[in-house]
Amino acid sequence: QVQLVESGGGLVQAGGSLRLSCAVSGRTFSTYVMGWFRQAPGKEREFVAATRWSGGITRYADSVKGRFTISRDNAKNTVSLQMNSLKPEDTAVYSCAADPSGSFFSYDYWGQGTQVTVSS
Repeated sequence: QVQLVESGGGLVQAGGSLRLSCAVSGRTFSTYVMGWFRQAPGKEREFVAATRWSGGITRYADSVKGRFTISRDNAKNTVSLQMNSLKPEDTAVYSCAADPSGSFFSYDYWGQGTQVTVSS
């Protein structure tokens, strides 16, 4: 079982930055993939970014490429999402997720989410 707890959300003006963190506890393996997703009001949840727990491979949604950076700290068991040049359309609840299969497509564990609001 894996537990995920997000933090770092808040209110920021357009053009600003925020850093989200996901504390990971429980049993994880180097093959796990850790991802960030977001869901805006009235919209479906969408993929934002993902990285393999062992490092080496990262993926980003086209909408955040060049602005967001996903990273992991294995010693601290955290996965972070640095968000720069934020836009009002980035407003959403951001959730951390873990994919034990390593496929980047099968996320079985989810955090409760943290709200990010970008004002224009």
